[in-house]
Amino acid sequence: MPVATPEQYHAMLDSAQKGAYAYPAINVTSIVTINGALKAFADKRSDGIIQVSHGAGKFASGLNVSDMVTGAVVLAEATHRLAEEYDILVALHTDHCQPDKVDSFLKPLIAETARRREAGRPNLFQSHMLDASELPLDQNMALSQDLLKSCAENEIILEVEAGVVGGEEDGVDTSGQSKDKLYTTPDDMLQVYESLQGLGRYMFAATFGNVHGSYKPGVVKLRPEILKNGQEAVIAKYGDDAEFDLVFHGGSGSSLEEIRETLDYGVIKMNIDTDTQYAFTRPIVDHMMKNYDGVLKIDGEVGNKKAYDPRVYLKLAEAAVAERLGQACDDLRSTGNTIFQKA
Repeated sequence: MPVATPEQYHAMLDSAQKGAYAYPAINVTSIVTINGALKAFADKRSDGIIQVSHGAGKFASGLNVSDMVTGAVVLAEATHRLAEEYDILVALHTDHCQPDKVDSFLKPLIAETARRREAGRPNLFQSHMLDASELPLDQNMALSQDLLKSCAENEIILEVEAGVVGGEEDGVDTSGQSKDKLYTTPDDMLQVYESLQGLGRYMFAATFGNVHGSYKPGVVKLRPEILKNGQEAVIAKYGDDAEFDLVFHGGSGSSLEEIRETLDYGVIKMNIDTDTQYAFTRPIVDHMMKNYDGVLKIDGEVGNKKAYDPRVYLKLAEAAVAERLGQACDDLRSTGNTIFQKA
């Protein structure tokens, strides 16, 4: 049963924290990207996290339905079935959900897991993300508390965020935010701990200059020491058990040195989206340009069915996604660290 149970997911995160490695968390939009993710994790003997945004859910439900919950359920159900063929563990997670979508996206998905549990079935998703970073921290934590309680009742882990990840992702643009919000302070981290401690297990996306999107090296100014300082402040006041399970957003273009440094400060999950989107698209474009006469019926010709059959170029996309995600496993040191046989 390679979609992790709640107990297995806890063990995954504990193992990553203890071993100073992190899980790549890939955003998926289709069966092709799910298969690419599963291939990468299996090839690298790494457990991993497959996540769905509300935009991906809307896309996956089709143009006529266009419903983010329906599509998210479809992608999750597909992952459950496909993952049965593999000997690594994956967890299912939902990515950034802003406060205005909590009632229309997160709560229906939590309710879906509750219905499954009542029927003796496993959780649909193992974790969800609330991105209430647009709110003042007091309001952010109040909403986080309510959702964490609901998640904990269903053995779901909640990811929260304090501070703002810059750039744009899934239609949400934070580029106009002031630069100071790109950096979470030790006081912020203390407030998060004090607000959520004892309510249930959670992950914390603290910000240290992260920016969504793809940039040339040197453009994004990361300050990983912010994570170190925040962890030290919380541990100094509440002890070693207060160490956060941290999440790294907006890592495209980060150097390997920066990525590895965050692992030493408690990062156990890193989102991989922009780079895998490009990995998916690049071989498709290459195929189209090399087979222009075949994929188009030019001047009344019939083209080449073997060139325009979507399976031909989507297989290339799947393989490219797997290759890029496999690189992330190596970068994050999760390669070879599956706990599947131990679980």
